[in-house]
Amino acid sequence: MGSTPMLGPVEFLVLTFPGTAVDAAVTDALAQVVGDGRVTLLDLVVMSMDLAGAVTELEIDDDLAEVGLTGLTAADIDLVSDDDLDVVRSSMQPGSTALVLVFEETWARRLSAAVHAAKGEVTLHVQVPRDAVDAAIAAAAKS
Repeated sequence: MGSTPMLGPVEFLVLTFPGTAVDAAVTDALAQVVGDGRVTLLDLVVMSMDLAGAVTELEIDDDLAEVGLTGLTAADIDLVSDDDLDVVRSSMQPGSTALVLVFEETWARRLSAAVHAAKGEVTLHVQVPRDAVDAAIAAAAKS
């Protein structure tokens, strides 16, 4: 068995939207962070649920133009499992779209390699919810 390449932190992200397409501004923002090299898409799945509850699933190698995603590439190494998709599917509302992304935080690749080489480890990694950040900033501004 070969060795796994050194990767920066890998994230699993699900974004949901009303309707059956992803807004062009979201596509542009995603394309920019990928193009700038800050993140590397490892896997991408788009799930759209029509008003009757039928779900359509598209992957990165499918034609994504119909859902508003164009010009994106990913390693397509199938990191999103059927179980992951079942969870997303069960939480979707009719008339919505979910964008399921697995990406490497490429900007942190060198840091990750240095920590690994120093026999260090990530002891705590917390994604702070946006609402909590906004509330903390608002509270600090009142002080």
